[in-house]
Amino acid sequence: MGQASTAVVFESPGKLSVRQVSLPNIDDDDCLVEVSYSGISTGTERLLWDGSMPAFPGLQYPLVPGYESVGRVIEAGPDANLLPSQAVFIPGSRGFTDVAGVFGGAAKYLVVPSKRLIPLPANPQDSSVLLALAATAVHAIRRCGTNLAPELVIGNGVLGRLIARCSNALFDNKVTFWETDPSRQNNEGFSVYTESTDDRRDYRVVIDVSGDHRIIDQAVAHMASGATLVLAGFYHDTLHFEFAQAFMREVSINVASEWQHDDIQTAANLIAQRSIVLDDLVTHRYPATEAATAYHEAFNNPNCLKTILDWSVL
Repeated sequence: MGQASTAVVFESPGKLSVRQVSLPNIDDDDCLVEVSYSGISTGTERLLWDGSMPAFPGLQYPLVPGYESVGRVIEAGPDANLLPSQAVFIPGSRGFTDVAGVFGGAAKYLVVPSKRLIPLPANPQDSSVLLALAATAVHAIRRCGTNLAPELVIGNGVLGRLIARCSNALFDNKVTFWETDPSRQNNEGFSVYTESTDDRRDYRVVIDVSGDHRIIDQAVAHMASGATLVLAGFYHDTLHFEFAQAFMREVSINVASEWQHDDIQTAANLIAQRSIVLDDLVTHRYPATEAATAYHEAFNNPNCLKTILDWSVL
């Protein structure tokens, strides 16, 4: 233990295995972490799975995906700021010696710089893997502008629902949703429409998490003059829009990228205070040995919100 680990490996686009990989040596400020649960991202990991992820430094196959893991520190270097037995959220690892780590969190054991680990106040729960997405939701809300809350969220998946819950906790407001998939058009306590069934034309703040490259024109048609549109999805097709419509409304278009330290601290506080609830967003659970089935369901079943791999079986 500490030199090798069982991991999910994308051998090439569309080909997955669960096998042994080699861990790097532990540096003075590293921790060796035993993973309890990891989540499957239907955004980033889907792009790695189907090979459509845009090229960036370090992207190569075979690779270990994953940046939504929770577990416990079992060994800490002399300069690490955490102690063994501490429960932590793990937003990816330092990688492996024989495969790429993009982002290297879907494994039984991980070597992680201690400063990247987020302490958790209690035993790791499977829903704790949603901390990164909750932080992403907080970051998207902050990209709306100072003290501005979203009024419309496009996309009723797990990130859209987290944006709604975080916004309600931070601003005491209730968003409207757009969703095209009939299986996701129920969201208790929220109004859910399609673009064509929503008569409103005065939204001031809109967040899109649909990933639909055609969404700008659809959203702008329902927005007020001087409104803000935040693009918080990942768009692998080229975005384009009709300039005249945006020009007449003088719409601002912002992009929300990766969460920052303040975002994850805010999200962690909301979770600890039970201001947002996560448990019901975990809809599917599989032992890590059944990762192939888990990834297939996560990517193809619209009823999946968050799918969990359980590493305790190994």
